[in-house]
Amino acid sequence: MKDRFTRIAQEVPSMLLIMLLPLLIGSTAAFPDGAPADTCVKQRANQPNHGKARTQPAHTNPFEVVADAQSYHPGQQISVVIYPHAQQSTVFRGFFLQARDAHSNEWIGEWVQSENTKTIPECSAITHSDNRDKLGAKLLWKAPQNKRGNVYFTGTVLQEYGTFWSDIVNKVQAEPQ
Repeated sequence: MKDRFTRIAQEVPSMLLIMLLPLLIGSTAAFPDGAPADTCVKQRANQPNHGKARTQPAHTNPFEVVADAQSYHPGQQISVVIYPHAQQSTVFRGFFLQARDAHSNEWIGEWVQSENTKTIPECSAITHSDNRDKLGAKLLWKAPQNKRGNVYFTGTVLQEYGTFWSDIVNKVQAEPQ
């Protein structure tokens, strides 16, 4: 009887490891399909919850977030693009952008879902829907039907799991007429 208990006691750690391994592997590849909706309201809002990783210094950010307008009228669509600074071919894996009213700082409008994106309407945000390397992203935001004003886009661009830049605010570059 004692030998049977000894054998079981030796097998239990191996069985636990086999049962827990899928959970451990899943947690290391957190949110490959974009940020969850609660990203908008976490203690570090608009930032990934990637363990001990924290945002990189703003002056090291290799990416641009550029909108084609800052003022909007009812129902207007504004294009927002993410790409590496000129003369760089740096790729990124993910992003999370939110539209905010420039006067009240409230979440505003809605994003048009496109290929490889996921919208989070609860807080006027958009995120990636896969974690593949990206050279750029072109996004489309739609203003509310009953309002006009100024908007800005803020969020995070993630190069890899532990390397990201948060609190990015878009630049404005009007498209040629």
